[in-house]
Amino acid sequence: MSLPPRAVIVHRATELTELVARHGTRQQAGFFLKTRGRDLAELDARHQFQQQALATVSAAIPLDWRRAVAERADLDRFVFGPEDVVVAVGQDGLVANVAKYLDGQPVIGVNPEPDRHPGVLVPHPPAAVAGLLRERHVEQRTMVAASTDDGQRLLALNEVYVGHRTHQSARYRLASPEGLEERQSSSGLLVGTGTGSTGWCRSAWQERRSRLALPGPTDPALCWFVREAWPSPATGTSCTEGLLTATDHLTVTAEADLVVFGDGIESDSLTLTWGQQLQITVAETRLNLVR
Repeated sequence: MSLPPRAVIVHRATELTELVARHGTRQQAGFFLKTRGRDLAELDARHQFQQQALATVSAAIPLDWRRAVAERADLDRFVFGPEDVVVAVGQDGLVANVAKYLDGQPVIGVNPEPDRHPGVLVPHPPAAVAGLLRERHVEQRTMVAASTDDGQRLLALNEVYVGHRTHQSARYRLASPEGLEERQSSSGLLVGTGTGSTGWCRSAWQERRSRLALPGPTDPALCWFVREAWPSPATGTSCTEGLLTATDHLTVTAEADLVVFGDGIESDSLTLTWGQQLQITVAETRLNLVR
């Protein structure tokens, strides 16, 4: 007998919740803000927007479905099932946070504050969830995969960053799909998807006035940029940007201790020591985003 579907509501703690947790009580949090010329009203309003959105989404789940709730901080410990439908209630980054833990489950992005969040990955109002749970059109978004030679692996929806753990220069040898190989010292390497090409990767693209055609969100391709490569007798700057197709890979060989993280989440990262290799490719996994 097959299990009924399960709706998994994903959200993050609000700024109000985090502030009260940091200061112990609501009164102490209010005092902290008051001494800095602020008050709780703005955070209260944002908190209420999210609570109302969560209540609307919860009420939309059919009675014969199972349900679960997961906070962003607990995603690395939450076990998603193949029959799950994920409802991410929050800003666009929340969808990127949950995508790396999924394997084809559809994601409905819900925007509780359309006046505050762009809604690129959370395009739906809370009231639309009831209909979307019954009938959905899925758009497959490309993801990026980073794998080390000792079996570590990381997925990301926007981009992966490879660099030094602090603000020191990252030292490594880079091998491109075109057969170019170069020892580099830089501020790090970004490899992004079409979804990520509207964010951090686009900043790198604009800053260098690149002529690369950035991939679209559903294109099975990646763009990559080396940040602030430094020329020296031992390091070069001729291999600093490019595209990866679905059959290509970019290889990084560490010549210093490096860190690899995805979508800006430094707490969930891979580590490379001198001599280790990292391969970055288009991921086989796709995000199934409900449009």
